[in-house]
Amino acid sequence: MQTTSHVLSLPLAEPAVAAAHFAAELAFEADPDDVHRDLVAGTVTGYVLVECRRPAAFAAARIPGAINLPYATLTEESTAQLDRDLVYVCYCESFQCNAATKGAARLAGLGFTVKRLAGGIQAWIGAGYPVEGTAVGAGDHIHRAVACAC
Repeated sequence: MQTTSHVLSLPLAEPAVAAAHFAAELAFEADPDDVHRDLVAGTVTGYVLVECRRPAAFAAARIPGAINLPYATLTEESTAQLDRDLVYVCYCESFQCNAATKGAARLAGLGFTVKRLAGGIQAWIGAGYPVEGTAVGAGDHIHRAVACAC
């Protein structure tokens, strides 16, 4: 019995096309591991972590050093004091939440340089990295405390 690969049954990109695609993808996303390495090394310079959910979600659990800029409130006026020389790395709850995408889109539309943190705070917590907030110390229950809350 001959089987056909599901993976190889789709068109394949030439290596140069694949390299350009994945380089472009990395231009838009940051990895939780890279951010954590920067935090541990004290080299979080040139960028700011931005929690794009509502203040209650930010209070419950956030990545250390993050600021809260709910995507729904991002306007020219609300961002007037932000440093335009920095990169703003937006995050939200998870891949199922799009508050980070909405926040990054709004900030980029206002002229800021942005990236999105892949997987949001759930990926961060899943990797075992530290969080700050009122849900800290809740053990396994912290995952339930970190909900979309957009």
